[in-house]
This record gives sequence, C-alpha cells and structure tokens, in this order.
Amino acid sequence: MNNAVSIIGAGGWGTTLAVVLARKGIDVKLHSVFREHNLQMKKENQNRLFLKGVRFPSHINVSLSLEDALDSRVIIIAIPVKFIREFLKKIAKQKAPVKNKIFVSVSKGIESASLKRVSQIMREVLGPVEIAVLSGPNIAKEVLAGVPSASVIACNRARVAQKLQALLSTQTFRIYHHHDIAGVELGGALKNIIAIACGLSDGLGFGTNTKAALVTRGLVEITRLGTKMGAHPQTFWGVSGLGDLVTTCFSPHSRNRFVGEEIGKGKSLTKVIKNMQMVAEGVETVKPAYILSKKLKVDMPITKEVYCVLYKNKPPRQAVADLMGRPLKREMVSLKKL
Repeated sequence: MNNAVSIIGAGGWGTTLAVVLARKGIDVKLHSVFREHNLQMKKENQNRLFLKGVRFPSHINVSLSLEDALDSRVIIIAIPVKFIREFLKKIAKQKAPVKNKIFVSVSKGIESASLKRVSQIMREVLGPVEIAVLSGPNIAKEVLAGVPSASVIACNRARVAQKLQALLSTQTFRIYHHHDIAGVELGGALKNIIAIACGLSDGLGFGTNTKAALVTRGLVEITRLGTKMGAHPQTFWGVSGLGDLVTTCFSPHSRNRFVGEEIGKGKSLTKVIKNMQMVAEGVETVKPAYILSKKLKVDMPITKEVYCVLYKNKPPRQAVADLMGRPLKREMVSLKKL
C-alpha cells in the first residue's frame, strides 16, 4: 500500500478534489467506474466529460483498474448515492484487504431502499473500516479556481479526523474537523431538497423574501429530522449545515437549485434530468427523506411539497399556496425544541 490518495468516482467533484490535492503535491490515483472514461482521461490528461480544459497536474495518475485504485491508505468515494452499495460490494470482493484503509465519503444523499446514510452503508458492506465524511458549501468550480472555501471532515476518531484535515486543507480550501458524522452527512443530503424548493421559487419568479423564508424554515426541517436520526442539532448551524444550505440554495451553479428552477418554469422532471450531465442528488434524496419524516413523525412541510411536485405532479404554484395556507403557529427556533 502506497502513500497516494485514491479518488474513486471521476465526476465534477471527485476530479476537482484530485486536482486540488495534486496541486498541493500529493500523489493522487483517480479512477472512474467506467473503463472508457478512464482511458479518455489517461490519453488526454484531462476529464473532458466534467472538467473540460483543466489539465491534470503531474501528481495525478489515472488508475485503469479498481485493484490499483485501492492500493492507497486513504480512499475517497465520490459516487452518486444510488450506485454506492453495489460499488462497495465490488470493493469488498477485491483481494486487497480494506481493514487498514481510511474510506472518506463525499457523496451526499440517503439510500432510498434502506433509508441509510452513506457511512452506514459503508459500515454494512465493508465491515469495521475507518470511515470519514467530507461535506460543506463547496461549488466545485470555485474550489478549483482557488476561491476561498471551507468544508468539514467528520470522523469518530479525532486523531484520524485531524490527519485528514491536514491532508485535505490548502491555502484556499480550509477544512474543519468534527465528530458528528450523522449531522455532517444529513446536512449535506437534506439541504439539496431545500435547494430544489428555492429553485422552484426562482422559476416561479418569486423574490428574495420567499427564498429567505425557505432557507430558514428549511433549516428547521433539516434539524428536526437530523436530531431524530441521532445527529447533534448544533451541527446544522455550522459550515456543513447552514453554510452548505445557503450556498446550494443561492448559487447559480447549484444543480439542485437548477432542477427546481426548470420545473418552476414549466418543464417536467424527466426532461430536466435527461438534459443534465451531472447528478442532482436532491431528486433521489427527497423520497427517503419524505418517508423518514412520516416514519419518525417529523413535521417537514417543505420536503413534503417538493416530493409532491417531483413525484405526484403537483403544480408548483399549488405547492406554494398550500405551504402559505397552513395553520398559523409560533416560530420555534430553540435548538432543544425544534
């Protein structure tokens, strides 16, 4: 096992992390789940599908095989959540042992079938390996351009979290460490639902007032469900919670906000997704989040309406009317009473 960092999943974010780390002088093994994609990146020294025009630094090596990609101490998984379980099974079947490796998830979502977080799926499939989660308000294009950005690395073991913090941090990419894996994961997953709601608002032509209400009440919903699922409520007010929520809801580069905006303008979900190259995780996450809200008896009106718009063909304007027409209530923002 060498000292390189392996990144499995060569989408926009996985490739961005590879470039950022390589620029720092760290040897990076980048591996796509598709052989043709690996061959293209190795031949052209760039990821033409997701980061066209960005040449790979000399410290990036494209791994053509999964076996080679697993020959690293730190392995970053950057695969859409709905494909995670099956790919982890492939990793578990490899000859190389995984028990001495550190697996870092940068995938944001909840598995629809099991209602589990990515770290829970990792534990279930890979066994007692070291697991960490990296999540935060990180628009790939801005991180790649060296725009000052922050993120959070969460791990149960503080020593491991601090080592990963030092490994991943650069002069323009500041990493905080945390122990609340559940909170960091759920903040990154659930904020995409609220971003879709904000996109619907944009598509309908509403203003800042509407979006501010969606963001603040959306944060309440995220905290309610997250706390019920074992997270610390304070985590959702940090970089990986509120920070990620604000970025995803307001950035013109946000894929989830874009999906909502296009639907708000009258397009169907099927058509919007068909024309997108990258995955908008919130589209998949809203299903398990809605199921969890009912199962755990958590009031999540915004999540419910987004679910109805995406999967029950509810008109966006009717969804907004129903949100506004709910019984009046007292605002509850106490961390202990959300």
